[in-house]
Amino acid sequence: MSVKVDNLEKNMAKLTVEVSAGELDNAIEIAYKKNKNKFSIPGFRKGKVPMATIEKMYGAGVFYEDAVNTLLDYSYPDAVRESGLEVVSRPEIEVVELEKGKPFVYTALVAVKPPVELGQYKGVSVPKADVSVTAKDVDAELVRVQEQNARMVSMDDPEYAVKNGDIVTIDFDGSVDGVPFDGGKGESYPLTIGSHSFIDTFEEQLIGHKTGDHVDVNVTFPTPYASKELEGKAALFKVVIHEIKQKQLPELDDEFASEVSEFETLKEYKASVKNELKLRKEKLAAQENENNVMKAVVANAKIEIPEAMIRTNVENMIYDYERSMSQQGLKLEQYLSYIGQTAEEFKKSLEPQAEESIKAQLVVEAIVKAENITASDEAVEAKINEMAEQYKMEAAKIREILGEQQLNALKADICAHEAVDLCVAEAVLTDAKKSRKAKDGEAEDAEVKVEKIEK
Repeated sequence: MSVKVDNLEKNMAKLTVEVSAGELDNAIEIAYKKNKNKFSIPGFRKGKVPMATIEKMYGAGVFYEDAVNTLLDYSYPDAVRESGLEVVSRPEIEVVELEKGKPFVYTALVAVKPPVELGQYKGVSVPKADVSVTAKDVDAELVRVQEQNARMVSMDDPEYAVKNGDIVTIDFDGSVDGVPFDGGKGESYPLTIGSHSFIDTFEEQLIGHKTGDHVDVNVTFPTPYASKELEGKAALFKVVIHEIKQKQLPELDDEFASEVSEFETLKEYKASVKNELKLRKEKLAAQENENNVMKAVVANAKIEIPEAMIRTNVENMIYDYERSMSQQGLKLEQYLSYIGQTAEEFKKSLEPQAEESIKAQLVVEAIVKAENITASDEAVEAKINEMAEQYKMEAAKIREILGEQQLNALKADICAHEAVDLCVAEAVLTDAKKSRKAKDGEAEDAEVKVEKIEK
């Protein structure tokens, strides 16, 4: 096998690969043996038809496709290794010469890893994420806990009418132009008014009605909709209200505090909630600060990303989407139908995210190289021990399972995290915040200060 490399513009390259005639003939022979049982020719038993007879009847190229796939499977990876290129896209293969008894020649158009010109990555200045906790934040958390501990009380008063927030138990029977449709019927269905779990104004039309009422609910299906047959159609639902329940929240008092926490008074519980929110915000802020720092670092760098590299990354993202959805019993086509996008539109929408992801990865790799960052034995061992604890396995077994290739990927991941930590540790945060008085919310003058990010 021989390989010729032509470097093209915009970080693209063309590999011209020549595979010997003997290897092509051998691949055709393999394709014949694989497929000979598929041919039925008078005068021959199935699977016993000579290759020459099949080629005479069906053409000399009858086995070429399988033969080419066999040759590409092993010759292309070897060609990439021989070329010395860092290929970052799937190849665009074009057959140049394919004839029995002659060398097989093809070209592979590929994107190569683009060079990165780092800009400033130490001391970048970004706004500091806010970690302040207001009285409104605490109140919202208390309401959330109230909701969790709410009681559902059946409203036995026959004069009680449905209000927003109530839970009604209903039967419903839907039709379009008088014809029932799949999924349009339900019995003893619990529906929270105001949840917007039903289409259009379905829930609002039940407000004001009472237990035992029969209600005609008129709605229009949205566009797009999961069911193409119902998109934009007007529907009538015959609804019967069987029961109305009202959500009753517990009083915010000392008794409530003692029931939902380890504290005896509401004052102590509020202080605990504020502290917990503070810790939560600090954790989120640390991640936000890191994201903002790395966005600035990436923005300072110069990289020309080849389109083929972006396309390959998009294809990988779509594969991940499909795998994730299949685990939930869904297909990507169903999701695209629901959001009203074609496959091409969906791919196009992923391109900016794919490009940013590539840039971030390449910049981090460049920083690792510029700073000569390596993964220490201690860091690798710590990561393996962490994985061992996570999967309840021996560390030696984890190392054995990883193998050389995955172990190198683990080391690269450690180096990448160290490069990010370096950028974050050296970054400068600009903090502009307004402190408010706890009771009356009166704002003081904004205080602006600059500080290093604490690791």
